[in-house]
Amino acid sequence: MSSEKALIVKLSSLGDLFHALPAVHALKQTHNWSIDWITQPEYVPVVQCFTDIDNVLPFPRRRIIRSGTDWIRALRRKRYDIVIDFQGLLKSALITRLARAKQRIGPSWHREGAGIFYSQVLGHRDKARHAIDEACELAAGLDAPVDSIQFPIQFPAHPHASESPRIAYVPCSRWTTKNAPPSLFAGCIQELHRRHGGTAFLIGSSADRDTANYIQSQVQDVDLRNVCGTTSLVELGSLLQEMDLVVTVDSGPMHMAAALGCPVVALFGPTDPHRTGPYGETHCIIQRTDLTCVPCHSRRCQRPQRDHACMSRWSATDIIDSCETLL
Repeated sequence: MSSEKALIVKLSSLGDLFHALPAVHALKQTHNWSIDWITQPEYVPVVQCFTDIDNVLPFPRRRIIRSGTDWIRALRRKRYDIVIDFQGLLKSALITRLARAKQRIGPSWHREGAGIFYSQVLGHRDKARHAIDEACELAAGLDAPVDSIQFPIQFPAHPHASESPRIAYVPCSRWTTKNAPPSLFAGCIQELHRRHGGTAFLIGSSADRDTANYIQSQVQDVDLRNVCGTTSLVELGSLLQEMDLVVTVDSGPMHMAAALGCPVVALFGPTDPHRTGPYGETHCIIQRTDLTCVPCHSRRCQRPQRDHACMSRWSATDIIDSCETLL
């Protein structure tokens, strides 16, 4: 491969950025390309912490009509030799085409008619594998086989005074169907830290504050620090890299923690951990096997009772046992 300047197109979401990272690392290691990455503005600071990336370009999705022409001109001035779309959607494929590179590589999993914008599609469709393995096949098609999964990330150090074990809890995701009852997290925090001491951290966005505040109100005599809505994504990464364990629902912070090498206990309901679970052998997945509707891949409970049984019927003991194993 003679190209020297490459552009990665991966716009979102937070977890998906980490899914693409091992494949991008393999491309960097094999070809020693200068690599730029285009993503949504809110994720730019995170991608800037990926050590293989030379420049990060924000995609102005909310200002594309007003600033689109200037943005396209600036993109084309970069003169990329190859553009690789790790998203596979119509929007990302259009960006790939607008860059005017000779090689426009698309993934096997493309949809929405994205394929018409690529000069080449690599890989085979297989949704029964992990998203990281899927991305690595794309890299292998560009003569960059992935021998070992690596996440080259450098978040700033997070200075804090806290006792070990440091355990982060992520009780919320963007899908309500992925969320477990707040009382479940409260019970887990209370008992786990009664046994082990240490420091508990409640992690989430500003939208999760009510849930976090409720959990905090139910926990007594634990050093519990509620940081929901108070950290940037980079600060979140800095905090997670100091954790001894992360207990979480299927969420962006779950993928960030796994990429940082932190052991994860992950509660799964409507989604498939074989596809989007924390990658690696040092994690523990908790998912019901007695429900025929799991996984439903739905943002709305499909059961007639609408009881979210896949996430509502756990006990704190179920989580604590897994935490004890990893601790």
